[in-house]
Amino acid sequence: MFICIPDILNAGQLETLTGMMDRQSFIDGRETAGWAAAGVKQNKQVSSASKDYAAMQALAGEALAANRIFAMAAMPKTMRPILFSRYGIGMGYGSHVDNALMGEAPQTRIDLAFTLFLSDPDSYAGGELEIDEPAGTRAFKLPAGAVILYPANSLHQVTTVTAGRRDVAVGWLQSLVREHDKRRIIFELENLRATMFAESGKTAAFDTLTRNVSDLWRMWVEP
Repeated sequence: MFICIPDILNAGQLETLTGMMDRQSFIDGRETAGWAAAGVKQNKQVSSASKDYAAMQALAGEALAANRIFAMAAMPKTMRPILFSRYGIGMGYGSHVDNALMGEAPQTRIDLAFTLFLSDPDSYAGGELEIDEPAGTRAFKLPAGAVILYPANSLHQVTTVTAGRRDVAVGWLQSLVREHDKRRIIFELENLRATMFAESGKTAAFDTLTRNVSDLWRMWVEP
């Protein structure tokens, strides 16, 4: 399940974050890639030693956490540190699958990945995020401030940038609900609950749905 969510960052947050990014030092993106992906990764990343790195992570992380749709779709348990990537002309990231485990022991199981777009899509050419699915490959190039959330076991790539510059924030998380289909069921039912309440208030049907959704949470959440 792919979820595209607009306006994770408002105009002020986006201006602040991109302004900070322009003042940071960068490292070769291959330094944070797994051994197999490093050979197909060509980008730059904000150095963790940069003075504003923690503030950038906090701004992006708090904006994601405050978004109801992101919280309900991801159901985050643990989130890895957010990375900030820059793709100039000629840079891209070939086909790869994200690592299933990240970090030091005890490692974090990675269920979902996200890309938060920071550049106006009209400001660069190429740079699409392409994700494979059974029906074919889908390409995403979202407005600045929007995010795409997708299963971390997806085969995906960033096509070569041919003009301009592509800035993004990327991250990975372990979900409270491990299986994609179970997350989708809860996500859709929670949205249905919200719609029912907005249209009819607290009815007997709403209470029945609430009880059953609560039971699914109890059955499927991993402590």
